[in-house]
Amino acid sequence: MTRTIRPTIVFLILLTLLFGIVYPALCTGIIQGLFARQAQGSLIEKNGKVLGSELIGQNFSEPKYFWGRLSATSPYPYNASSSTGSNFSAANPDLLKAVKDRIKALKEADPKNKALIPVDLVTSSASGLDPHISPEAADYQVKRVARVRNLPERNVKELVAKYTEGRQFGIFGELTVNVLKLNLALDGKNMIP
Repeated sequence: MTRTIRPTIVFLILLTLLFGIVYPALCTGIIQGLFARQAQGSLIEKNGKVLGSELIGQNFSEPKYFWGRLSATSPYPYNASSSTGSNFSAANPDLLKAVKDRIKALKEADPKNKALIPVDLVTSSASGLDPHISPEAADYQVKRVARVRNLPERNVKELVAKYTEGRQFGIFGELTVNVLKLNLALDGKNMIP
């Protein structure tokens, strides 16, 4: 029995050291060396202060900002440690209430806007952390943001175009607009009407 237990324990210790310590440390070192910014969370900093991550949405609700997708994370929106969708069916009363509440908020923020509201402005993503909206969702909000900030719509549309990201490798996914980057550009841009 000792002949089988001893090699098994030695093999377990060897594999634990190899795949529990050496391999993760090697991978971490390589990733930190080649992709340091991404490995640290793709953080956006200004004057040494972290403003957010370009990979995680933030809860913008003031009319002067572009609004992102709804977040279903708890106990607060865009909680990165609680990534989850709502898992509500299309007929679930809680989902319908959230959609109606968001439609009401969008209409109250811009009562003159009679355009159809893009679906990504009234629904959450599967992760509840999506930092992007569609170009259509950004276009829907251009008039409100321009009016509240007293800027020409043309300038705001140019910023939307600047922060519209293409498809991955030119073929995968859809065009998207990073809401945090766009809002930071609006706050930091010296735009004269």
